[in-house]
Amino acid sequence: MEEELKRLLAQSRADEAIAAMEFYRQQGGEMNDRLFYLLGNAWRKKGNWQMAMNNYLEALELNPESPAKQALEIAQEILAFYNKDMYNQ
Repeated sequence: MEEELKRLLAQSRADEAIAAMEFYRQQGGEMNDRLFYLLGNAWRKKGNWQMAMNNYLEALELNPESPAKQALEIAQEILAFYNKDMYNQ
């Protein structure tokens, strides 16, 4: 499953990666930190920061040294910098 997700994400097919992951989970597939990290990356590519961060947090619960740690920090920095009020002036 991990390699399939990597392939789909490399081809900018985030929707398909998310759908494949949802199917995998429905079939009883076991999640690990790498799968949550990749799923978070798929959601990030779609611009859904909340779902991305939720999956990064799931990965960190399973493995505190997951690459999701850095991804979560970067997402938080980006969102802290983003100021919606600037677009309303």
